Amino acid sequence: MKALVLVGGFGTRLRPITYEIPKQLIPIAGKPMLYHVLDLLPRDVEEVVLASGYKADVLERFLEANPPGLPVRCVPEAEPLGTGGGMRNAGDGLSDPFLLLNSDVIADVDVAELLAFHEAKGGVGTMTLAEVDDPEPYGVAALDSSDRIERFVEKPKRAEAPSRWINAGLQVWRAEVLDGIPRGRPVSFETEIVPGLLAKGIYGFRSRGFWEDAGTPPRLLRAQRLLFDAGRGGHAPIPKGALGRGPIAFGRNCHAPGASFGPYVTLGDDVTVGAGAHVENAVVMDRVTIGARAVVRDSILGPGVLVADGLRIEGAVLGPGAAV
Repeated sequence: MKALVLVGGFGTRLRPITYEIPKQLIPIAGKPMLYHVLDLLPRDVEEVVLASGYKADVLERFLEANPPGLPVRCVPEAEPLGTGGGMRNAGDGLSDPFLLLNSDVIADVDVAELLAFHEAKGGVGTMTLAEVDDPEPYGVAALDSSDRIERFVEKPKRAEAPSRWINAGLQVWRAEVLDGIPRGRPVSFETEIVPGLLAKGIYGFRSRGFWEDAGTPPRLLRAQRLLFDAGRGGHAPIPKGALGRGPIAFGRNCHAPGASFGPYVTLGDDVTVGAGAHVENAVVMDRVTIGARAVVRDSILGPGVLVADGLRIEGAVLGPGAAV
């Protein structure tokens, strides 16, 4: 079994951090978002292929310096190719069937159960589905009584959505689906390819575990909370000399005597938090300095950010090296 992970996209909703860092490397609950996605894969997956685009060189260097525990190979695209084009560009040599994952979806899915469901149904593909209150921003499935997908509608208006079951970004496909994707041009797998595959049998695997698209700052912080609450975060003790409560994950060489934390905080390496400062529901990346008596809440701070003494920051996204 091999897995193909889609790592394209510019991460525009997480700018200014993503001007320099791909969103998949933003740490939540103690490690990069991408590594939480890889955690879903069974240990017997032989290879993970990353269909990468924006900042592919940054991603590849990080993976070489921080091996994720599974054999990983990057296949960059010279220009944005969309979901289908990225699959075709990186799809040579995949297993039959293969797993397909989105790199910014944080979920609780039993992949072994998904694979068994796919084999039992015998279709060309299986989509994991999550039930949401508002399906409008997503691809939405209409299912029959056997969980076969009869229609798949991308981003319908809420009143026109055929259900509240959406594409959860974790799928299984027969290798033959790649043959129907044109090479060398942008292709939307969901709108151009999936409708033509419905006659061959695509089934919906209804997941009851948590799910979040971590593509915006509020959703990224919610994904972090879900991971921590599920025991999939760092759960490290509060830094020496600090106060507060977890869950919290922090990296190497963090100093925070007299500061307070929690809950739901990730600190990167070489972070300094001054006395009397408080950090809550936040991601604080490497080499950040937070001044004495400052407050950081509901925010994401990129590498090297400097927060002045006594400043209060709420609901912010600060890019690398910002000084406020």
